[in-house]
Amino acid sequence: MRILITNDDGYRARGIQSLIKAVRPLGELTVIAPKTVQSGMSMAVTMGYKPIAVKHLKTLPGEDWWYLDGTPASCIKFGIDNILHPLKPDLVISGINHGSNAATASNYSGTVGAAMEGAINGIPSIAVSLDDFSHDADFSAVEQILPGILEKLIPNFSPRFGTSYNINFPNLPADKIKGVKAARMGIIHWEKEYLPYGKDFLDSRGHTPSTSDLEYVKAALPGEDFYVMAGDIVENPGNLPDADHRLMSEGFVVVTPLNLDHTDTTELDRLCAII
Repeated sequence: MRILITNDDGYRARGIQSLIKAVRPLGELTVIAPKTVQSGMSMAVTMGYKPIAVKHLKTLPGEDWWYLDGTPASCIKFGIDNILHPLKPDLVISGINHGSNAATASNYSGTVGAAMEGAINGIPSIAVSLDDFSHDADFSAVEQILPGILEKLIPNFSPRFGTSYNINFPNLPADKIKGVKAARMGIIHWEKEYLPYGKDFLDSRGHTPSTSDLEYVKAALPGEDFYVMAGDIVENPGNLPDADHRLMSEGFVVVTPLNLDHTDTTELDRLCAII
């Protein structure tokens, strides 16, 4: 099996290393991940005749490693069109993301966007995330449990064009996880999303800024202020008990089927009756 792997946290992230451990026995791996962090890019692609740097990093037994200075979806495009062509991957896996991509967050996620790019190309595709945003997150539970999920999922992919699977792990040790459940996408939103950036705020969140962030702030132009996206999550009314974020909060790994077809079929029926 030819497996194309990417993420949105960059090729140096611990999550992608853990994903390699989990899927290495399944086949030949081609890894092409962003050069830098590309979180929140959804299905954005690098375009407009902008030059994109790409580098072959290393070849190991059963593994070929590259980075692309672009979005996760761009990585998948490049992997399909330039690295593996004329062959085609049998499977696209994106992750393991540092942070949950359950519920509405899946619409913003570069991890999920890369899986959807695979689905556009008719390739079975999976996104994997862990509900822990820290750089040194413990992925051991994912490494233990994910192979069993893939063993069941891969032979039973949906025949419907455009379907991909969004797998989210709670931040729990393997022996504390209650099981694996199929789930629907929950609906949440964020309020007070952008907050003033500064030492007091960072200290209150226990966050240590990166060197690049500090340099960015130091290079401020006259009159510029700085804000950071760190709002409060609010649950929308009407979520059902099998919403992915609810089941994950109860200690379950959730597998949510997503599809590229965003048509509101209920609204389509209503429109057909009046237009």
